[in-house]
Amino acid sequence: MTASAGVTPGASVDEDRVQEFLERVIADSGAAVAGLCTSLGDRLGLYRAMAGAGPLTSVQLAARTGLVERYVREWLTAQVAGEYVSYAPGTDTYLLPDEHAAVLADPDLPTYAAGFSTVLQAIYATEDILVEAFRTGEGVGWEEHGHALFAGTAQFFRPGYSAALVPQWLTALDGVVEKLERGARVADVGCGYGYSTTLMAQAFPRSRFEGFDFHRPSVEAARGIAAERGLDDRVSFQVATAQDFPGEDFDLITFFDCLHDTGDPGGALHHAEQALADGGTCMVVEPNASANAQENVNPVGRALTASSVAVCLPSALAQHGPQALGNHAGEEVLRQLADEAGLHHWRLAAQSLVNRVYAVGR
Repeated sequence: MTASAGVTPGASVDEDRVQEFLERVIADSGAAVAGLCTSLGDRLGLYRAMAGAGPLTSVQLAARTGLVERYVREWLTAQVAGEYVSYAPGTDTYLLPDEHAAVLADPDLPTYAAGFSTVLQAIYATEDILVEAFRTGEGVGWEEHGHALFAGTAQFFRPGYSAALVPQWLTALDGVVEKLERGARVADVGCGYGYSTTLMAQAFPRSRFEGFDFHRPSVEAARGIAAERGLDDRVSFQVATAQDFPGEDFDLITFFDCLHDTGDPGGALHHAEQALADGGTCMVVEPNASANAQENVNPVGRALTASSVAVCLPSALAQHGPQALGNHAGEEVLRQLADEAGLHHWRLAAQSLVNRVYAVGR
């Protein structure tokens, strides 16, 4: 190789390492394209149709889904190449293993992860806007993305919340479950589609829950979900920001994967401190990513930090606040912001593969 090819002049290049990295980039590119196929399989019900069905031909799968066989056959070929689906050439049949179905086919399972592929639609659609943002320093507002971001984000986080929020995270907060069982007032800030809000409301029927989000379409979706579940008598949703949501004397204020998306996280925490009842608790749920870049060298860290480039940091910058954290600011930065806001008690209460849960109070 020569310097003109982008290699440092005088450097000795290990050709084997070059080839190894080339293969990795090609593999990553293949995974990026395959994400579209995963999203199609999720949206079109292909994974659900294969789950528990045993070996199927492309004709049988097309009949089960009402789709065109030629497209289904092409999709199956891609699924075999990615080792999501197995193929038996003797019978010309395809099988979705039960273990893979647990990740791809059932949104109610805690292991379901296909929802993230929906987010890819929105992320790639805003690439031109992001290119300009890199040059100008301007943000890209949450509302500038397509519907796929809002729906996909809710779809991605819902399984984890369903599995851990009530049985693990809330129980890790001192005295909170007892309050909720007796009847408490809860504010869910940055609630999005309200899955976190409705999960708590279903578990604690004596408590009252108020969800707040600055994105009106998400609030409207949350209202519809609460109504479908028969919870709208004790769950409400309003359009409001983290810095101005109404109400006071809340026993619990929650921030689910949203504090880092605000342009003024310190202001949001200060407002929460003002809105807490005596002895109240804030639960701050943030991505399980590190401020140390080297500690993010793992699949989850890679997905989270890349998401911060595409969505989290641009969203915060679009609000023109004093701080734009990104989703991996780290615990120390968040703790300091809370302390400055009057929330002096900070504790890591629980964590999962994707999230860290902090118990915060005065």
